Amino acid sequence: MIDLRRSMGWAGLCLVAALVAGCGAAGNEELTGWMAQQRATVKPKVDPVAEPKPYSPQAFTESAELSPFSDEKLTRSFRDETSGAASSGLLAAEVNRRKEPLEALPLDTMAMVGLLDKRGQRVALVRANNLLYQVRAGNYLGQNYGRVVGITETQITLREIVQDAAGEWIERRTTLDLQEGSGK
Repeated sequence: MIDLRRSMGWAGLCLVAALVAGCGAAGNEELTGWMAQQRATVKPKVDPVAEPKPYSPQAFTESAELSPFSDEKLTRSFRDETSGAASSGLLAAEVNRRKEPLEALPLDTMAMVGLLDKRGQRVALVRANNLLYQVRAGNYLGQNYGRVVGITETQITLREIVQDAAGEWIERRTTLDLQEGSGK
């Protein structure tokens, strides 16, 4: 019984080896010819690499400039950026106040979904990140210092501070409209 299994195993192994050997080189002449023809007709286009620019070291004079590795250089740069933005007058109060949670999100990810009347004051319901927030006049929304200046039955009006094409800080009015029937 063992000899029969062993001889059947050897016969199966020989059969598989014969099948694999039969799939070898037969029929590859056409494919090999086509590959040779393609190699001969296709010429790769390689743009020449530009010559590197020569290195010219610059002398560092410590008397006139700050060291490029000093903390003072970073501090001055940061001070210049913030003073330039705050000097416009529009951002002076905005830069120094505490940020509200809805200022971390872009305005286009929020939706006004309702309106409440709390003791005579209008309160808008705003959905952001699948959470509902109560927003009153004076609250801030969005990433452009958007302050709520008005709430009606159909929209929230914001005053945003943005940079124009010239880099100047300007005010603009934006609205967040009521999204009726949004079942998200």
